[in-house]
Amino acid sequence: MKAALIELVRIPSVCDEGDGGYPFGEAIDRALRKTLQIAGELGFRTHYGDQGYYGYAEIGEGREMLGILGHLDVVPPGKLEDWDRGPFEPVEIDGMLYGRGTQDDKGPICAALFAVKALADAGVKFNKRVRFVFGTDEETLWRCINRYKEKEEVPDMGFSPDAKFPLIFAEKGLLQLHLEGCNESGLRMAGGSAFNAVPDMMVYGGERQDDLAKELDALAFAYTRTAEGIEVHGKAAHAMEAEIGINAIARLCLALHAIGVESKAVRFVAQEIGEDSFATRIFGECADEPSGRLKFNVGKIDLGGVEQISIDSRIPVTVSKDEVIAKLSTTAARYGLEYKEFDWLAPIYLPLDHFMIKTLMQVYREVSGDTVSQPIALGGATYARAIDNCVAFGALFPDELLTEHQPNERAALGNLYRAMEIYAHAVYELTR
Repeated sequence: MKAALIELVRIPSVCDEGDGGYPFGEAIDRALRKTLQIAGELGFRTHYGDQGYYGYAEIGEGREMLGILGHLDVVPPGKLEDWDRGPFEPVEIDGMLYGRGTQDDKGPICAALFAVKALADAGVKFNKRVRFVFGTDEETLWRCINRYKEKEEVPDMGFSPDAKFPLIFAEKGLLQLHLEGCNESGLRMAGGSAFNAVPDMMVYGGERQDDLAKELDALAFAYTRTAEGIEVHGKAAHAMEAEIGINAIARLCLALHAIGVESKAVRFVAQEIGEDSFATRIFGECADEPSGRLKFNVGKIDLGGVEQISIDSRIPVTVSKDEVIAKLSTTAARYGLEYKEFDWLAPIYLPLDHFMIKTLMQVYREVSGDTVSQPIALGGATYARAIDNCVAFGALFPDELLTEHQPNERAALGNLYRAMEIYAHAVYELTR
């Protein structure tokens, strides 16, 4: 399993649409083909789907199908100097395997794949077909899994090894959007790498850099001066936990606004958001009991002929999307910015007495020995939303450090091996 994971992490499978004639780029296609090759060598029946939109690997017989849904694309590495070693040069140190994708999601999908191989080697008869669905566009627009559902048989039940143990019973609504307006200020700048990543740096190369530096000092915001301009420092984090990061775009906007630099986008971010990853000024205390607070991340900004802010918001499962859009649109309009939806994933919310939750919780507790941890709600979006009777299940343990989407992403190999055992027992029970 470790050797297979190392092979996959070496492939820089960041979305690059159309590169090499492939839907999401040559590197992602290479990762998909390598995964199918590995699965085929393990004895799975494999299928390369629709010019590389997706692939699957299947084992067992039966009318019903258990799906295990994971993805092979990864987010960009960000600033390479923030990594202690190359993001696509996996290395093992003190039981940790470093590299982009080790936690999200190549490590977990390898653990599940080899868990099913272990069952087959042990002579287990699968009473259902077990199908791994490999997505290639999860970090952007989910075109892969949507194409799969158009073209292929949809599993009757399943899990996605792309979150935390013990399991996720609710996932917030995921709204990605642009706020756009005509650039009447003449200010030019761009930064951020993805909707769903808190930006850890933002460069300003415009006028009044000395004034900006003084204001950053006054605000105690970290920065450096480079040949390109002033580089404001932040701290990377996943948008589902934006509050643990430091948003470099927000910090730059606060400082620019304070020294009188005019821009619709700068003014909106500075006055309405600032460093509040809950956007309380716009939405108030927006939360519910099952899934917690609304999260709001300014992931990218681009001030060209059009000013554009790219935002990722995680909406509590019982809160109306339309209500959120109405409040945001009204606020943005005051700054001359227009709401434009980019993507929407509806929330999921399974009752705790659902058969998938009861079965997987029992397996997790028996194998791990953890009888304390309870099912959790998550701000992240997993393929569990793609099919019915599906939840996110591992592979991160409750006490494990989340490093996905961050520099020095890493997986504790011992925990991946523990997860492999849990997945083996889970697949056994779900195929009885």
